[in-house]
Amino acid sequence: MTVEEARNIVRRFDENRKLSDEDVFMFTEAMGYLIETLHDPKDMMHLGGYYYEIKKFDLALKYYELAATYDYDPAYECLGYVWYYGRTGVKDYKKAFEYFSKLMDKGDPVATYKVADMYRNGYYVDKDEEKYERIIENLFPKVRDMDNVFDPVPEVFTRLAKIRTKQGKTDDAVRLYLYAKDFLSQRILHNAFFGNLNIMKWLVDDLYTLIPFDERKMDLYDLYYVLRSPHKVSFMYDSKVQNLESVMEGNECTVCFNGKWFRSRDDFFKDACIGDVKLTALYDDVYGFEILS
Repeated sequence: MTVEEARNIVRRFDENRKLSDEDVFMFTEAMGYLIETLHDPKDMMHLGGYYYEIKKFDLALKYYELAATYDYDPAYECLGYVWYYGRTGVKDYKKAFEYFSKLMDKGDPVATYKVADMYRNGYYVDKDEEKYERIIENLFPKVRDMDNVFDPVPEVFTRLAKIRTKQGKTDDAVRLYLYAKDFLSQRILHNAFFGNLNIMKWLVDDLYTLIPFDERKMDLYDLYYVLRSPHKVSFMYDSKVQNLESVMEGNECTVCFNGKWFRSRDDFFKDACIGDVKLTALYDDVYGFEILS
């Protein structure tokens, strides 16, 4: 294998929406070759990110730690997440705080709001709600005008929206949530990573505690709100009617979409497809949402 051949394998893998076991094997072999040959921390992060996305966190940690030996800033952020959430089975808030603080000192906005979260929750540091709010307030002007879909705009806006809600500034909170919802919708078009979908779910749940749900303005991600309880819904894609239904089982609804069942609204948003294309990738092309019952 040559570097060019390995890069071509990786490129085809990244562009492929429907992957076989052989595709995965060739990708991991190519990435392993590139890492061993070039020692580029970007490649280490790429492979670690793949393993993180499929929730093989031990392997993700291995490659993040390898990238960190090259003093590569993105590795510190990802290591912070691994230890903050205990992705490998053990939470270590001390390590998380150290990794996030290292980047916060460099002005990294993601690490900054995670350090703020640690003060809000009292993780490793003393709980300090005022310090949490001060960090988020100071961070907001720095991210407000960012326009890359992978910038941490929704993360900061939703945190500030909660602060505004606590302050009784409901209109401001709603505006922040709506902007974050639109921004995050465009991010998920490119990357339906489970973390992005969770942010959207929490955002929608919080938004509709502040304003009435209006079916006439309903979009794809409002289904997070609708599917919490039994409903039948239709919408359009490519001039064809799409049907889904939520049915209560235990404490949560299962979802049936075009004849296929999903255990929860989380599984629906993660796995639902029209043909071979993820539903989340069709956000701009689905329309005409209607609650039937």
